[in-house]
Amino acid sequence: MTSTLTKAKIQKLQERLLTEKESIENHFEINQESSEIAESSLRDSTGELSSVDNHPADIGTETYERGRDQALDEHQNNELEQINHALEKIKDGSYGLCEVCGQPIPYERLEALPFTTLCIDDAAQAGQGKLNERRPVEEQVMTPPPRGAGEISQRNAGKFDNAEAWETVKEFGNSDSPATSTKRDVKDYDDM
Repeated sequence: MTSTLTKAKIQKLQERLLTEKESIENHFEINQESSEIAESSLRDSTGELSSVDNHPADIGTETYERGRDQALDEHQNNELEQINHALEKIKDGSYGLCEVCGQPIPYERLEALPFTTLCIDDAAQAGQGKLNERRPVEEQVMTPPPRGAGEISQRNAGKFDNAEAWETVKEFGNSDSPATSTKRDVKDYDDM
């Protein structure tokens, strides 16, 4: 891996960053009308007079689309901020150096992610913290399974374990009556 950045390589990466920046800015210009609609109420954007008289599934697609568009816009906005930060680093001469350890970021990594500011090792460590921050809130109140869960059922092999529940229950009969029996000429329950 080459870690030195020549002026030509920096120029090439800067052009890619500027192209990507222009693309994202065009996305926001084109979608300006849709973002204004997203900021309006659901009733205004769907044209419905009321959402009360409709089944909840009727507006489900609209709600999904709005959520998806907001997530995509948030992602694009985040990427635009990273690109602007990388362009600033090119101007001040610190582009290509890891913001955590100060070591040069390999050119191959910058070629793949020209707006990255972290080497691969520090990016992996930064990513681990973010994963833990985004855990579902339900996990805060969940209790772990009891210790040895599953061991008891293995110890009790051959005993009733619900696997053959139908075999056990059918010995007691079922709710069929002679009138609903699929066999012909059934006169009482014993014939079934």
